This record gives sequence, C-alpha cells and structure tokens, in this order.
Amino acid sequence: MKILYAIQGTGNGHISRAREIVPLLQQHGDLDILVSGTQADVKLSQEVKYQLHGFSFIFGKKGGVDHYKTWKNMNLPRFRKDMRKVPLADYNLIINDFEPVTAWACKMQKLESVSLSHQASFKSKKVPRPKTIDWGKIILSHYAPTTQHIGFHFERYDDFIYTPVIRSEIRNLQATNLGHYTVYLPAIDDKHLVKLLQQIPNVRWEVFSKHTKISYAEGNVFVEPVNNERFNKSMASCEGVFTGGGFEGPAEALFLGKKLLVAPMKFQYEQQCNAYALKELGLPVIWGSNKNWLPVLKQFVAQPQEHQFNFPDETAAIIDQVVKKYARG
Repeated sequence: MKILYAIQGTGNGHISRAREIVPLLQQHGDLDILVSGTQADVKLSQEVKYQLHGFSFIFGKKGGVDHYKTWKNMNLPRFRKDMRKVPLADYNLIINDFEPVTAWACKMQKLESVSLSHQASFKSKKVPRPKTIDWGKIILSHYAPTTQHIGFHFERYDDFIYTPVIRSEIRNLQATNLGHYTVYLPAIDDKHLVKLLQQIPNVRWEVFSKHTKISYAEGNVFVEPVNNERFNKSMASCEGVFTGGGFEGPAEALFLGKKLLVAPMKFQYEQQCNAYALKELGLPVIWGSNKNWLPVLKQFVAQPQEHQFNFPDETAAIIDQVVKKYARG
C-alpha cells in the first residue's frame, strides 16, 4: 500500500502531531511525506519527499498575522504548478493535515482524501465558536478541502472528533513545579513581552521567542530562541503556561496539569474558536480587544486553577481505523 501524508508547515502543531502519526502510518505501507509552508520550528526526523511552497500565514510581532508578508509570500502560479507535481493517483490513501496544495489537487482530480487535523473538527456544528462571521471562518472552511474528516479537539464534541494527539515525549515527561511560568507567544515581539512581564517582578518568566536568535535576561524575564527540548523541559517544570490560541500547545499544558492562560492571535478565526472553547471550560483568556493585559496576568499568577483533562493515547487505534476504512484497494 502507498500512503501520502500531506502536512501543513505553518506553526509547530501540525509537525508535532505528525511526529506521532508518521511511525504509525509506516506500519501500514510505504509512506511518502509532503510538507508545504514555513514558520515551523519543530522538524520531522523522517525524510520529506515533497517540500512545497504552499500558503503560509506569516506571524507578526504585534499579536496577529502579518497580512502584508502573508500576501507577499503567496504565489498562485507556483501553487498551481505544485498541484500538478505530485502523482496523487498512485496512492492508495491520502491523509491531509490542513495542507492546501494536495487538498485542492485531490478536489480537482476527484480523488478521496482524509483530513486528520484539529481543523477537521470544525466541520461539526457542535464545536464551540464565537457567534461572529468573518473571512477567517470562510478561509477555515475552504483552505484545505477534503472528502473525509477526522478531527481533534479539547473534548469529544462529535462522533468523528477525538481528544488531542499528545506527543510521546510529552506523555513521558515527569511533571514538577519549580514555580516559574513558561511563555510562548510567536506573534508578539519578545521586547514587548519583557516590558509587560517585568511588571510582575516576583515571578520567573521563561519566554521562548521566534523573534530572537540569542538568549538574554532582563531582570526576572529570561528569553531564548524556540528550542523544542528546552521548551518541553520548561513546561514540564513550570507553575503555568502563557501561550497563544493554538491547539497543541494548550492541550499539552492541560495534559501536564499546568495552569493555562491563552491570548489568541488577532484576526485568526481558528485561534479565536480555540480560546472560546477554553473559556467555556473555565480557563482564562486575553482577547484582542483587551488593551491592558496586566490585571489578567496578575490574576493568573495569583489564583490557582483546578482542572483535570483526560487525553487518552488513542492515536494508533485512530490510524488503524482510517487505513481500514478509507484506503483504496
């Protein structure tokens, strides 16, 4: 059996999930990996057969997507060329993690493809989301269209939605509490974060930033470039995690039993939905409309959180089900 696994390369969540799924898919046949897009700090250890330009959302430094750089990075002629580059008809099974090139190529060629992603969960009307209609909702629905959907979310809101895929390296961590707070906000400049976090002086803040290439400290705030191993170590031993409105990062923090505060990226519909779901589960959120983050941060540090999330390791069973149900003979 020949399997193609197409992965979105924007952000770290898709690649992180793929690191768990790739070895399981390899047990079922000959696997080729395709990655499109940029902006990921986490890498796969397996060979990537197809590296495509795709469509990437470029993170800004002020809490949102840099729309100009994102638009400038898009290349429609190259996108169409890449759609013809992969011999999709040669594969018995095409699995897609929010990757637009192969999704649209499959749609044009009338080939089945299976979405295996957090974004697939939004096909259910039962998934919490703010009652707003904007371009982000339209983009989320049409960015990477597939014929079948297997989704992941914080809770099993529907029969095709499962709890998050937690990386083995996170499941194997020994959670402790050394009292510091771990911060990962990729769309915010670390200089801005330093000024903010220094206003809560009795706490050690460990900031991981996409916008610095060197490690430095200013008072009680310690900043370093994004590093997967160092970040995992910091998160495993922290009191709490302050991060964006992505999916995998908050899910891992909740799995480890950490206090959690999220600040979803402005104008990013999916992150707004994730934050809305977390708010319904009783967790604090800093919305883009909030111009003064300090009171929320002080409350986050001062108050304990009591929550318990059960994210069982179902990944192997899900992959078995996908292969048996959707692979062509």
